[in-house]
Amino acid sequence: MAVVFCLALTLGFTARPAGQPADAVPLKVMEFNIEYGGTLVDFGKVVAAIQAADPDVVGIEEADRNLPRLARELGWPYWDTGMQLISKYPILEPSGSDGVYAFIQVAPDRVVAISNVHLPSDPYGPYWVRDGKPLDKVLAMERRVRLPALEKQLEVLPGLADDGIPVFVTGDFNTPSHLDWTDAAVGTRPYLEYAVEWPVSKALADAGFRDSYREAHPDPVAIPGLTWWAGRPKVAAFAGNPTQKDPQDRIDFIYASGPADTIASEVVGERVHPDVSISVAPWPSDHRAVMSTFDVTPATMPVLVAVDRRLVTAGTDLHVTIHGPGEAGETIALAPAGADPVTDAAASQPTGPAGTTNGVATFATDTLPAGEYEAALLSPAGATLAQIPFWVRAKGSKTELTTDTRNYSVGESIDVTWRNAPANRWDWLGVYRDPANPAKDSYLIWQYTGGASSGTLHGQPAGTITLDGDSTYGKPWPLPPGKYEVIYLVSDTYKGIARAHFTVQR
Repeated sequence: MAVVFCLALTLGFTARPAGQPADAVPLKVMEFNIEYGGTLVDFGKVVAAIQAADPDVVGIEEADRNLPRLARELGWPYWDTGMQLISKYPILEPSGSDGVYAFIQVAPDRVVAISNVHLPSDPYGPYWVRDGKPLDKVLAMERRVRLPALEKQLEVLPGLADDGIPVFVTGDFNTPSHLDWTDAAVGTRPYLEYAVEWPVSKALADAGFRDSYREAHPDPVAIPGLTWWAGRPKVAAFAGNPTQKDPQDRIDFIYASGPADTIASEVVGERVHPDVSISVAPWPSDHRAVMSTFDVTPATMPVLVAVDRRLVTAGTDLHVTIHGPGEAGETIALAPAGADPVTDAAASQPTGPAGTTNGVATFATDTLPAGEYEAALLSPAGATLAQIPFWVRAKGSKTELTTDTRNYSVGESIDVTWRNAPANRWDWLGVYRDPANPAKDSYLIWQYTGGASSGTLHGQPAGTITLDGDSTYGKPWPLPPGKYEVIYLVSDTYKGIARAHFTVQR
């Protein structure tokens, strides 16, 4: 679930004149995997790297729970822990985005769209090439492991670009580009042994997305632009230190589509590296960052309603942002999911007099029972103009994790249900041998929770996924006989907050 903190907004509603066609404006977009919360080397250097690049919006991976801290130390007013974004401009996850993208409000009533992704890391394609796997098996693995993780973006985002919205996809894709693994590049660095049309980058290109770094630096032999692994200091007693046996490649990207022209693109990283043009020492992550500069023609903001957190603890204020037609008599209503927001509203507020198109309303939640709700923007006649779901959990609730049974046969699917979880977009479930310490032990199989509570169970926010051979990453399915733990881990980290035990029998 997305959590958007818009600290600089003044609560209340404002009227704005009808917008004129937008002129092109500069926008600097950065992508940065800061590695396990950015604290392995020096968190201050993560801040310094972003300051040196001076972007407007950054897609972050592996933020742990340090995204608000990062924004505060930068002095930036906006962050979104669901999408893992920080920004100088307001961030809004609009109704209908379903966690796929957010709007960045780069000018009054004007937006661009951004989606930030972190694709599965295991198995890693260049390792398979290094280890002698044939091309057909490498491609089949990539289509099975990484393409499904980008399915929603490929389905939704091209339509936004077709509607005239500048669209960006940032992320650690954990896969190279077909623009880099060309016939001309074969043999130019270790383990690049044959040309590969990597499925993820090819799918994005076929969907109309442009690789901004390759637009700025079209020759992958002259300027490879490698982003992993970076030459950060070795971290004592840490198993994740890259070695010369790990292929170096470009796996961190900023893709663009729609009315956004690439002006420049740079690698941000350690000093004394030929691809790096912006540097900080010591470099704080095993990934280098990328920053691209664009001229964008922002789109008119559509009618929308957005909430500052999609999972709220009762007693915590909920802030609801709207952009509406501005008719007199428009209202915002909170109602239980599926209920009529006019007749069954738990709370409502008028948006203001005629001409009020933008604003933020504050709702108290201390009297709302736990469960699923919708925030709706209503017309003067009571028609729903836009709506978005959110969940309320009881104060003091703890995350619970259960499996549908305690004993499974080899190969039997495992249904895992969670209640009252933070529901960050990159929370994940890891299956370990029992007993497990996820900070030290290796997971066997895993899957993202999807960043959303999928409904309610016994009146509490809940979600369920099935772990089986088609839906999990990691070691091959099925799990062999033995005792296991499934652990709910927070936001791309190894910090578990709930666990359940089960056994696999012959």
